[in-house]
Amino acid sequence: MAVGIIIIGDEILSGRRHDKHLPKLIELLTERGMQLGWAEYVGDDPARITATLRRTFASDDIVFVTGGIGATPDDHTRQCAAAALNVPLVLTPQAEALIMERIADTSPDGVADMTQADNRHRLKMGEFPVGARVLPNPYNKIPGFSVENHHFMPGFPVMAWPMMAWALDTYYADLHHLTKHTERSVLVFGLAESTLTPLMEAIEAEYGGIKVFSLPSVGDAERGAVYARRHIDLGVKGDPALAGAAFERLVAGVEALGGEIIHAAQAVALLEGTVPSAK
Repeated sequence: MAVGIIIIGDEILSGRRHDKHLPKLIELLTERGMQLGWAEYVGDDPARITATLRRTFASDDIVFVTGGIGATPDDHTRQCAAAALNVPLVLTPQAEALIMERIADTSPDGVADMTQADNRHRLKMGEFPVGARVLPNPYNKIPGFSVENHHFMPGFPVMAWPMMAWALDTYYADLHHLTKHTERSVLVFGLAESTLTPLMEAIEAEYGGIKVFSLPSVGDAERGAVYARRHIDLGVKGDPALAGAAFERLVAGVEALGGEIIHAAQAVALLEGTVPSAK
């Protein structure tokens, strides 16, 4: 079982809007000791959305889906979810009640006048695939929905992010901090990835449950300081019981190869123009 996210909307693919959901979900998962396994971006193409959901429904993954659950012509997610499951859309009673509450909340007289065509149209936002559960929206009460391990929410961060957190805490509390994980890294200068590869392979072979990662940079002038130099962010991640020894092995190996090493605290201090406090 992995955690994934599907971000839907032509506006993301065209660049009209920048996606903020991916980094936020990573943050929410990290706070709970969980990790993101995959992410996909899909435009407002019903056939593609349906095919994507049909594939992910066939897995046991936990999937967050943002965007396209409104009631305008360019919103297809509710219909595509139903098509992927081969079930009809139905007005869910709990969703209907919440939408009517919202209509009343925004009405001058505090009454949900359902004789108005626009108010009746808003009820379409409560039409979910048969068997769906309501996903609460603390911002304006207009709910999303959950089906199996899939959770569908609006594209608005102010609504989607609390809904993500609610689903993680309500349905997956038993997965929080289930897998112990840690990560340690250094900045390496003066060595090529090809030179480091045998060392990385040896460490993964010696320490089961540990992965070695290498993130090369040609230099980030905008960030400045040591980051402006060509470097490799090199580190280990995985089982905390093994990470310490694997990290020391990594550092020793880089030094033996003649590489220059700057540790994370040193890099931050150089960036900020401060000196790490002595311990």
